[in-house]
Amino acid sequence: MGKPKMTTIILRQAWQLGNQLAAGGFGCVHECKAQDESTAVVKLIPKAPGASRELLFEELSGLCNIIPILDRGEWENYYVLVMPRAEESLRQHLEKAGGQLTLDEAVAVLTDVAEALASLEGDVVHRDIKPENVLLYENHWCLADFGIARYAEATTAPDTRKFAMTPSYAAPERWRGERATNATDVYAFGVMAFELLYGALPFPGPDLREQHLNQPPPVVSGYPPTIVSLVNECLFKASASRPTPANIFARLRACQTTASSATARLQAVNKAVVEKQGERYAEISAERSREECRREIFGAAQQSFTRILEVMKGRVLEAAPATNVSTGHGLTLCLGDGTLTVDPVQMAPAECLAVSGYGPAFDVIAYTAIAVRRPQDPNSYEGRQHSLWFCDAHDEGVYRWYELAFMVSPLIPERFTLDPFGLPPTGEHAAGALSPAMHVRQIAWQPLPFDQGDEEQFIDRWLTWFAAAVDGTISHPSSMPEKSGGRFRQPHLRERRRAE
Repeated sequence: MGKPKMTTIILRQAWQLGNQLAAGGFGCVHECKAQDESTAVVKLIPKAPGASRELLFEELSGLCNIIPILDRGEWENYYVLVMPRAEESLRQHLEKAGGQLTLDEAVAVLTDVAEALASLEGDVVHRDIKPENVLLYENHWCLADFGIARYAEATTAPDTRKFAMTPSYAAPERWRGERATNATDVYAFGVMAFELLYGALPFPGPDLREQHLNQPPPVVSGYPPTIVSLVNECLFKASASRPTPANIFARLRACQTTASSATARLQAVNKAVVEKQGERYAEISAERSREECRREIFGAAQQSFTRILEVMKGRVLEAAPATNVSTGHGLTLCLGDGTLTVDPVQMAPAECLAVSGYGPAFDVIAYTAIAVRRPQDPNSYEGRQHSLWFCDAHDEGVYRWYELAFMVSPLIPERFTLDPFGLPPTGEHAAGALSPAMHVRQIAWQPLPFDQGDEEQFIDRWLTWFAAAVDGTISHPSSMPEKSGGRFRQPHLRERRRAE
């Protein structure tokens, strides 16, 4: 693209054009100077179908770590955006550093970008996260170039450059031509994080489509397991199983604080498992039915849960080496008179929580149960059991592992030796307890997530109950339902079909 014929552009104010700095498929960037001699950069976007979308993103100015728009408008055959000039791009910074950043520097960069993505979450999908579009401005790494972005709820129209992408950072769903979501940005963020930490792309080509669709990222080491695990989760092939930007931001912030002794122990036993996680997940196909998609998410759920279970087992053996461990059918830990058991993970059928007149409260992909037991006391109390479901209990389409438990309605003269107790999502009792109607079963422990950075509280809670089962002090809860701090989405009323 050549230099424009005129050297001054009149928008809300006049801008004197300078040298061209860059050019690409969505326009060119020039130096520019305002009437008060302040400098900036101007982006000229040819008036092609879909290009006017770039002007919509002026309203993003003011969000955390987003390059602001100083001026905008139209000039001759161009749409025009004026932005402050950044110090350098992340690509330039990475090249100066020899292609790889230190852990502290990488975490600082990624934290800034994650905060930007969190501010966009639910509203805007950037669709082109890469080092070239991350700029250093006022001591923060900020997102720029929303040329192919779209509003999250907007319908993907033919002129929105749906298939435009940077192949090295493109999520599996982009290669399949599917609708981009915030999870698409998370995947590209994971590719960029991998690149910053290891000095290379996780999928270097030449067959990028095959690698992003079917191959797991390489097994790597040398960094804290919390970071390795986070990057690996961002690169999950199943978009619904990736962490949200808000979750990523919170975990990166936590990485910058001093780890507790309990966290340090978790990291030690977790490290080997996390490094192997990427090898176990590669099943995906270009054309998938709904059931195939569920199986893909189920695979991610199994990987995630296996890692948590290995950490729990390691913590137990570290503290109580005399514990007898059995892994023949799930996991069983026995010490004295106490037993902790975890059932094998099973796949749940679609809409298994639906009840008459109502759709499911949320979607369950996988389920298992965890329990601690001791010999029954004189009141026939044996211990407690919780359900563990991989589902979207909090936010639709965002899948995580949740812990929940059930109780008998106080109006029903029925009691169990385990109280509270777990239920599979496949039976009528679980669906009934989660429905608005009165039921013989009720929620005793509201769904609470325990993965993606929340593993430690879950493990500590169950090891405390296991120790109580061993020394005989575990007892029936003083009151139920217990306050877990969790929540769940309410089921929706099904629409009745009208007679034709």
